[in-house]
Amino acid sequence: MEIRMAVTFLRVAELGSFSRAAEQLGYSQAAVTVQMKQLERELGTQLFERIGRRIRLTEDGARFIPYAQELLKAARNARTFVQGARTPSGRLRIGTAESLSISVLPPVLLQFHRLCPLVETSLHTGLISELFDMVRQNHVDLLYFLDKKTDFPDWIKVFERPEPIVFAASASHPFAGRDHIPLEEVLAEPMALTERGVSYRYDLEQMLAAEKLELHPFLETGNTDIIASLLLRHRRMVSFLPQYVVQKQVRAGRLAVLRVDGPRLQMWSQLVYHKNKWITPQMQAFLELMRRTVGPDSGEA
Repeated sequence: MEIRMAVTFLRVAELGSFSRAAEQLGYSQAAVTVQMKQLERELGTQLFERIGRRIRLTEDGARFIPYAQELLKAARNARTFVQGARTPSGRLRIGTAESLSISVLPPVLLQFHRLCPLVETSLHTGLISELFDMVRQNHVDLLYFLDKKTDFPDWIKVFERPEPIVFAASASHPFAGRDHIPLEEVLAEPMALTERGVSYRYDLEQMLAAEKLELHPFLETGNTDIIASLLLRHRRMVSFLPQYVVQKQVRAGRLAVLRVDGPRLQMWSQLVYHKNKWITPQMQAFLELMRRTVGPDSGEA
């Protein structure tokens, strides 16, 4: 059995399509079909049901997945042994939320470049539903996102870390340093928010709806860096953001986290990859770096 057939099998099983697997792997659809028929002959069983345009795993096909994964793992370990301590090279594709790409990842990416200078890293941002699709379609190697605790059977979670979501304003705002600020008073201030559909924005809207309150921001943008900059320039402006977005400026005494009465919202930053993903040396290096520098036991607050 050839390694490439195991790779092709796992990609077809993941995507449920010979044509899409062929496109991602750089084969013709006919080549994928030939490989899968050859694999079925070698195993002496049918791995896929082909009914019209629908491709589904048979029971034997589903049972073969862990064996194909072990085969690829053995091949990867053998290659790593042969290559020894050679510096990782190639591509690394990371799907992430824009707020994380702006506030958390830059120092990690710089350190990663120093450790793995031959790796070409690309960031792909989007809303949470778009990010989930990126993982499923193998458009990214790793996903680092912010949401409620989320687990899918096809994902391997490397770590998760709690991330408080807070009301923030300039340190010179009249509310700064004040306790028990009524939520209604905060909502009456000029407000800039992230776009609708962002996880914590949605939860805030649901929380307010339960209290018969509404949001009326004067600005919506997906770029949290713009919002943080506006908070510094506009004394009366308020926003609702992950604490990590404003943490540096809060420590510097330029922004303040407002102590608002009402329910507290918390999301989780989570690092995952698809269970069928072939872990490249550059992926392994980045995962280890993230555990050390960003993970829940890293000492970051």
